[in-house]
Amino acid sequence: MRKLSRSLLALLLAGATTSALADVTVGVILSATGPAASLGIPEKNTVALMPTSIGGQKVNYIVLDDATDPTAASKNARKLVSEDKVDVIIGATTTPTSTAVLEVAAETKTPQIAMAPFAPAADKAAWVFQTPQDFGIMAGAIVGHMTANGVKTVAFIGYSDGYGELWLRVMNGITATKGIKMVAVERFNRTDTSVTGQILKILSTNPDAVLVVGSGTPAALPQVTLVERGYKGRIYQTHGVANKDFLRVGGKNLEGTVLPIGPILVAEQLSDSNPSKKVALNYIKLYEAAFGADSRNSFGAHAWDAGLLLQRAIPEALKKANPGTPEFRAALREALENVKEMPANHGVFSYSATDHKGLDSRAVVMVHIENGTWKVLR
Repeated sequence: MRKLSRSLLALLLAGATTSALADVTVGVILSATGPAASLGIPEKNTVALMPTSIGGQKVNYIVLDDATDPTAASKNARKLVSEDKVDVIIGATTTPTSTAVLEVAAETKTPQIAMAPFAPAADKAAWVFQTPQDFGIMAGAIVGHMTANGVKTVAFIGYSDGYGELWLRVMNGITATKGIKMVAVERFNRTDTSVTGQILKILSTNPDAVLVVGSGTPAALPQVTLVERGYKGRIYQTHGVANKDFLRVGGKNLEGTVLPIGPILVAEQLSDSNPSKKVALNYIKLYEAAFGADSRNSFGAHAWDAGLLLQRAIPEALKKANPGTPEFRAALREALENVKEMPANHGVFSYSATDHKGLDSRAVVMVHIENGTWKVLR
């Protein structure tokens, strides 16, 4: 009887160990504090809504705040990989922090799903997938609107970091082919409290339009300054401002602003044939039930899309390896790379070996700000 009891105990312990090893561990790095908090908080809220079981396996989420600091993001990624043995990282919130996370993800061969757009180094690109729209898609939509509305000169004021520089590079490439002249280029920091000097330089060039390249609430500052200084031309923003906090901070100074956004923010205004409409309405229902009416957020939706990608990829990876192993991480990366025609909040994802951005023109809706909210341009 004693031998039988010991055998049963050994089997039970082995079963418990197997069960623990079978859990899928997802590390999440986001900016719940710092300048990008208005983006990171809804991402954190969204993670709380994600399924705790995928493909019959328990999923654990470990969420860390990088305070909008690339150094902290890198340290968080290192902790998640070395101490928590995560199978995949969702993160981060901003372009600089996502770039920092990739350094660790690529080194350790851990798949990363970034919630910010950026241009990864070629030798590391295989390990990162992105949920936001590519700069080229969004910039093309903006320039298309400029061309259709007779804009011949444009001034640029953007973040003095990777986000701003990438946008400037893309805009220069597109405007040059459309006969639109870039007459001024100014930069500002996410933590700046005044951009008067930059705006005065822009106004001296008398541009037909101004493009503000920022994200979240800090992007309101240049526009408010432009309006208060009497600028009457058209103002464009990027999809980086697509949240309610931006509308609140900018107030009436934002009226008439034109920008490209993902389908999620105007889901009810979309036609029933739009592939994102059903997914977006479902996410909105879940999010607003938990966090209040009209609390939907473009950035939380990027996180939800990352979760949808994992719901596609994890069952496929489980067919090849067990969680917690290098083989599973490699299988998960391969499964993500083979996601095809997946409807999501921000468009339809189709990744490949040469495309880890995965979105096309179905990810873009041109809107303007009217009476403090987003309205689809018809």
